[in-house]
Amino acid sequence: MLRVPAATAALLLSLALAGCMPATDPITESRPAKPAPPTDAALAPEPGTKLAPRPGSGDDLDRAPASNGKPRRSLLTIRTIGLRSLPVVPYEGSPDDAPGTAIQDGGVAASPFGNKGGVGPGGVGNFLVTAHRTSSTRAFADLPRLKVGDRVHVVAGRTRYVYRITGTRSTSFRSQRSLARQAAAVPGRPGRRPTTAMITLSTCATPEDHAQGNYWSDEFGNPEHRIDKIGELVAARPLDP
Repeated sequence: MLRVPAATAALLLSLALAGCMPATDPITESRPAKPAPPTDAALAPEPGTKLAPRPGSGDDLDRAPASNGKPRRSLLTIRTIGLRSLPVVPYEGSPDDAPGTAIQDGGVAASPFGNKGGVGPGGVGNFLVTAHRTSSTRAFADLPRLKVGDRVHVVAGRTRYVYRITGTRSTSFRSQRSLARQAAAVPGRPGRRPTTAMITLSTCATPEDHAQGNYWSDEFGNPEHRIDKIGELVAARPLDP
């Protein structure tokens, strides 16, 4: 048997240990874990949280107190059709009934409220505004030209409410179901609970009805069909003092 000096044996043993023994056990080493990316649920706001407007969106509903929906006089401006500061007169009733038609005959717009009407400017629900298209001052003569995305401005008290047009509806005065859809708190969807402030701008479809040979009219001279422009509130801004 070859004898190795004790000093040499000790040196060989230390080299072997240095080459084969890792400094730390890779299985049992404790390293700080990387944080997991946030989930959609974690990013979602708490229920009822009022979100700030998106940068650059132009929506700034937080700048003014929300309307309580109380009916009140207001001024209507729709720049895309050249309509400026048209008085809107509230009354208790339904769209284009006798009192509403009388208000429109005076050259201004009418806004019905109550069980068969809507809410006031800026209120959650359906803010109904009707005006003549072919008679009196023809306040809504160009209403059918409104397109999706056009803005409608309503000034009530010290606040300017801005609605964005989202669509067009047709209402038949000979159908109670159609009339119910027009005056619904969510336009077109009777019975649905409203969560958004909306607007319905309504005027007669006399030229279109006559072109189809439809000369029917009610006792107040309203033709069968109405053209309704629907919008939703996108901004509420306090007026400068």
